[in-house]
Amino acid sequence: MTGLTSYLGALLLVFLLMCASPAHADIANAPGANLEVALVSYGPGETYWERFGHDAIELRDTASGEAVNFNYGVFDFDESGFLLNFARGHMHYLMDAAPTSIDERGYMESGRSVTRQRLTMAPEQAAALRDYLLWNLRPENVRYDYDYYVSNCSTRVRDALNQALGGVLKQQLEARTGGMTYRQQTARLMSAQPWLMLILDLGLGPYADQPLNAWQESFLPMVLQTEARHVRVADGQGGLQPLVQDEQILSANRLNTPPESAPDFRISLALAGLLLAAIFIAAWRYWPIGYTLLATLYLLLAGLIGTVLLILWTLTAHHSAWANANLLLFNPLALGLLPTLWRARRGVAPSYFAQRLIMLQLVAAIIAVLLHALPGTVQQNQPWLLFALPCWLALAWTLRQKPR
Repeated sequence: MTGLTSYLGALLLVFLLMCASPAHADIANAPGANLEVALVSYGPGETYWERFGHDAIELRDTASGEAVNFNYGVFDFDESGFLLNFARGHMHYLMDAAPTSIDERGYMESGRSVTRQRLTMAPEQAAALRDYLLWNLRPENVRYDYDYYVSNCSTRVRDALNQALGGVLKQQLEARTGGMTYRQQTARLMSAQPWLMLILDLGLGPYADQPLNAWQESFLPMVLQTEARHVRVADGQGGLQPLVQDEQILSANRLNTPPESAPDFRISLALAGLLLAAIFIAAWRYWPIGYTLLATLYLLLAGLIGTVLLILWTLTAHHSAWANANLLLFNPLALGLLPTLWRARRGVAPSYFAQRLIMLQLVAAIIAVLLHALPGTVQQNQPWLLFALPCWLALAWTLRQKPR
């Protein structure tokens, strides 16, 4: 992902390409037979927005040697309303183009892998791809609505290649099953930053757990790179040939690589939930003020998390967070128990309303467990069930006891 400077550079580049003299062969006016197409994939970086990797389409004029990389990973923090649009799920990304050597240098210097796959394309397909990419670079076409899973830097590259190939890429990848879900891939790639991984997992709803085919899972550049090796295209003589003619590692990875599978944090969160529940009960017996402070912190977090989850579902376009069953475990009702908790410090028993609120929260947690146990359940939120259930049971028991 790059910034606004590269976007402005891309506009200058496309202007120069379009205005180039016909006497000099270049990307803009080279015949399709002279155009070499490659998929360039960059490995995950260390910053959180680099964890999913990146890719680009390289067009190379074999006559002049000119090579340009086209990618869809530009965003601008200074864009008017960027943070608000980000929160609402209406992010805007931009297309970018730069000379290949310049585009790849930064990734190599930062230790990220750079892999080039030369693709098989007929001259007319290569020319059509070039024309589309240059059209897409125009100021009126350069922006697009970004989505983490269905419209990002990799899916835009994938779609452009598929269009040039006449739909062959989509047809073959949709016939192949994917290896992981959106949730599993997200957890795997964010595992180097555990707190962010847990926050993202907590916020993902059932959409993130649907089975994927290879076309959908190629929202990740590394998956698209892998799946491209299996694609076959017409050879012009009635047969088929590999889409990837050859593959070259231009720069080896020098960073820690993500694990091959998603981490399983069910045991960790289950133990954390049991420990916290035990602390609630022990503090209620032997350290009342500590119990009040710890329970207040838990209720505040549960209520605030639930409020955010509710907003994501009802007021934003983050469809991957909609219908999140974790709302049954963490919801704004928790904030309603705070007065009861502090009145208990003065020896005041829970009111009728507070007792009903406690029971309602317990019922919600039990419903969350039952929903997960039902056949056909999509959302995989076992870690949060294992964490929240013992905490709510301990809080419900202590809040309903005679004040100490």
